Amino acid sequence: MATIGELKAVARPRAGKGASRAERRQGRVPGVIYGDGKEPATISLNFKELKQKVYAGHFLTTIYDIEIDGSKHRVIPRDFQLDPVRDIPIHVDFMRLGKDTTIRVSIPVHVTGADVSPGVKRGGTVNLVTHAIDVVVRPEHIPAFIEVDVSELEINHSKHLDDIKLPEGVSPVRSDLTLVTIAPPSGLADEQRDAAAAADASAASAPAAAPAAEPAKK
Repeated sequence: MATIGELKAVARPRAGKGASRAERRQGRVPGVIYGDGKEPATISLNFKELKQKVYAGHFLTTIYDIEIDGSKHRVIPRDFQLDPVRDIPIHVDFMRLGKDTTIRVSIPVHVTGADVSPGVKRGGTVNLVTHAIDVVVRPEHIPAFIEVDVSELEINHSKHLDDIKLPEGVSPVRSDLTLVTIAPPSGLADEQRDAAAAADASAASAPAAAPAAEPAKK
């Protein structure tokens, strides 16, 4: 189930670059709430509180109740901008969550069972091909991650999205995804390729079999 956090904000009566710069000088971050068939609402949030939420991770998949002047608005962050030099949040967009809303979000992939994978025990390495999966889901059903069990994978074997069961209410945008493979240990692939090349060369250089002798005529 989705995590629901809390944020406090104040209404921001003015929009525009000048008003946004003024908010930042006061230690606040400008933002906007939109969606659910309502007019966009310009807001500002406490810089330190928002920075902590952003840096904590999973910000774009966390539902928030934002309190504005005593009224709560259920939202989900859809985008945020970071200062290109200082790497701090300078703007954030939230989408209102109305009844029966479905949204598209990117869910991280979490690998389990690597410690008992036969491929890993033989020296293979877990190669995470797809780090996150785009899904369509109702906000209250957003999972924290998609679990992929590799406990039975051998070297050069893979797990695909079709191989796993997604949580209830989660629909992938694409189903033809390779999620995880077990890569061979360093040097093994070269050895296998060299062995195959040697076998091919040996077969090519082998003399052709002599034709069978015809029986003598009486």
